Amino acid sequence: MRQNNTSGASVPESSSTETRQQPIEPNGPPFKMKEVERSKDVSESPNPAVVSRESRTETRNQTTITVEYKHSLATRWMHWIHFPLLFLMIYSGILIYWADSQYEGLNAHRVYRIGIGGWTLFRFFPRWFYNTLHLKFHLAQGLAYHFFFMWFFALNGVVYVLYTFLSGEWRNLIPNRRSFREALQVMLHDLGLSKHRPPPRKFNGAQQVAYTGVILMGGASLLTGLAIYKPTELHVITALLGGYEMARWFHFWLTIAYVGFFLVHVAQVIRAGWNNFRAMIIGYQISPVELTEHYEASNGQDIPAH
Repeated sequence: MRQNNTSGASVPESSSTETRQQPIEPNGPPFKMKEVERSKDVSESPNPAVVSRESRTETRNQTTITVEYKHSLATRWMHWIHFPLLFLMIYSGILIYWADSQYEGLNAHRVYRIGIGGWTLFRFFPRWFYNTLHLKFHLAQGLAYHFFFMWFFALNGVVYVLYTFLSGEWRNLIPNRRSFREALQVMLHDLGLSKHRPPPRKFNGAQQVAYTGVILMGGASLLTGLAIYKPTELHVITALLGGYEMARWFHFWLTIAYVGFFLVHVAQVIRAGWNNFRAMIIGYQISPVELTEHYEASNGQDIPAH
């Protein structure tokens, strides 16, 4: 089809499709767009405005955060109540042990040492320990503190165990058949001997074993403590533990295990960082997450990422 212009000459009518496919530059021949690979960025195109009949993907990284509810209010309260109580129990216990572990004593007890028979390899609480910390001659004070705070220690522990079972938290805490193998993997990872990271859940296998173990240690400390506190009235418990001296032995080494757990626990908290510590204060764990957004243009239309 032809159309006459003002001068009488006839010129062909241009198709709108041809115009879109071959845009005419003012001072040059028609520009022929080169094929672009699907994986190229929009910014790599010679003319970003020309996007017809092509498909491209642009990737952008954005950082956001996730807020996870990790510890309930009751768990946090009982955790922070138990910490000073455990310290007071250990402190008052050391005041009591001085009267039996001093070198000046005529019958220095064999509980507070590591050795075989009459041969001693290592003795706990040497003389310089008591002299440096001024812990000597406080037996009555130690007994009073120990017998007073032990009831709060026991009450807090019993309430925590009841809450754990009634609330269903025990499902996250009690070890399963995979926990011990996973605990070994976590230990190797923390020591830098393995690159296998622990699974991202509330408690990994090592935490399940450790936290369940320390709860059982608390119950054992109560039983052995009662056997020492009332050996006559509670003679059945004392006899089941192997007698008064054996009850003292168990009670002492449970205390040493508490100290070991506390040191490892604090080291792990420091290693995990502020975010993990904050979760035990406010209950929520806040973690940064890097999101990858894809911007895809297809058939000449840009599709924004949501």
